[in-house]
Amino acid sequence: MRFGIDVAQQRMSWDELVSRVVFAEGLGFDGAWGFDHFQPMYGEGPGEAFEGLSTLAALTGLTSRIRLGLLVTGVTYRHPSLLAAQAMTIDHASRGRLELSLGAAWFEKEHRELGIPFPPTGERFDLLQDTLEIVTRLFSGDVVSYEGRVVSLLDAQLLPRPVQIPTPPIWIGGNGPRRTLPLVARYADVWHAFGSPDSLSESNRLVDALAVEVGRDPAAILRAASLSLDDIDSARRHIAAWRDAGFGYLVCGWPAAGRKQVESFAREVIPEFTST
Repeated sequence: MRFGIDVAQQRMSWDELVSRVVFAEGLGFDGAWGFDHFQPMYGEGPGEAFEGLSTLAALTGLTSRIRLGLLVTGVTYRHPSLLAAQAMTIDHASRGRLELSLGAAWFEKEHRELGIPFPPTGERFDLLQDTLEIVTRLFSGDVVSYEGRVVSLLDAQLLPRPVQIPTPPIWIGGNGPRRTLPLVARYADVWHAFGSPDSLSESNRLVDALAVEVGRDPAAILRAASLSLDDIDSARRHIAAWRDAGFGYLVCGWPAAGRKQVESFAREVIPEFTST
């Protein structure tokens, strides 16, 4: 089992954000996760919200081991070719520690207030599919053309290739059986699901079946979920249930009790599920 920590990247200073990531690295967490928004998602009134990809770029020089990602990178915020170039740069700057998590975006208020187009749901999923196809093709380093539903390429090339070949691990989150899970089956290295082990059993089986349909080994898709750290004993029980359901990565939420609780979890619980 691998464990990441969501550092709750909103309404905090830059120094606090960096401190949490460095703290998590020192405790042995596998990954540190921020968010891809320009405004706080929760709470009242204005507050700090640092841009996600430039945050990851800065963190590459302030850390040495922990893997870095955003849950999730919204495809409405950047042209897919720009996103591919940014991801490749971060992958090189981090010496191959980028986790590339992609989603169709959802925060309509943010888009409207900042003047960012927010297409209907179907069009956003078309853009997500184009983005997945474009980044994987551009990461090849080849000259590629692609006729997409929303975005196309014509004799395009990006160099260098990422450090992680063929691509940084691609995460896709969500449980939608019509659009999301087919994209998971075709493109994802990691499926980040929302729910409980029992509620996700049908979706888990569907990912397996869809992967077989497109010629992939279902075992090649790591299953990931989220975990609350607010109660250590409950967290321990939930980890065991996720493990037994075939999940191999848990993104831990930053608890209300703060660093002491995170440290207790890392010292007392993580070794139980990572020792060989």
